[in-house]
Amino acid sequence: MSTLEIRDLQVSVKLPEGELKPILAGVDLTVKSGETHAIMGPNGSGKSTLAYSIAGHPKYEITGGQVTLDGDDVLAMTVDERARAGLFLAMQYPVEVPGVSVANFLRTAKTAIDGEAPKLRTWSGELRGAMERLHMDPAFAQRNVNEGFSGGEKKRHEIMQLELLKPKMAILDETDSGLDIDALRVVSEGVNRVRAGGDSGLLLITHYTRILRYIKPDFVHVFVAGKIVQEGGPELAEQLEAEGYERYVSAQV
Repeated sequence: MSTLEIRDLQVSVKLPEGELKPILAGVDLTVKSGETHAIMGPNGSGKSTLAYSIAGHPKYEITGGQVTLDGDDVLAMTVDERARAGLFLAMQYPVEVPGVSVANFLRTAKTAIDGEAPKLRTWSGELRGAMERLHMDPAFAQRNVNEGFSGGEKKRHEIMQLELLKPKMAILDETDSGLDIDALRVVSEGVNRVRAGGDSGLLLITHYTRILRYIKPDFVHVFVAGKIVQEGGPELAEQLEAEGYERYVSAQV
């Protein structure tokens, strides 16, 4: 059982002129293994800032608060140390890595996390199985990471990483962005397989409810103006679908 604890997290971004613009205004959140938390809110509310701050993006400056994973100080870790500790980020816009094949990328990542290279025959079977479950052509493994990928291919690749690397905590930043109905279903099935294992905690960031029709959250948090302003169960997502975010936004003005 693993626990990600976020306490009074405050984050700013450095503007071109050098000034700091506050984005997160004191976030408190606890995610445990086997739990699925949905962070929902309007554009510009700071949802992605939360994801990238936990992952260690250098653009964001931590100005207060703490983040721990199983009691270890996440904010004191480098980006690669956070990944090895069990944190995983599926990005809204995955970057291209020219010259590195999907197969080599995934095996290198698995080696870094486990501290030893997986046995080639076993790993090949796991890779092939993950691709089959995500309806991906086997030739995909030899393509360069995200180079020339469609939006759906990029997201399937992210979920393939999630299935194979088995992180303690996974942050999925708008995984539904740019997906058609078929791709959304396949990607959601992949996330649900990870959920069913019960070993990973999931933090699902979105501003639409459509992905929550496929991935049922245990907890829903409304995120406005850099903080959580309302918490509830799956019924809260249905309420947001019907009413939108306006009343929460108005209350922060």
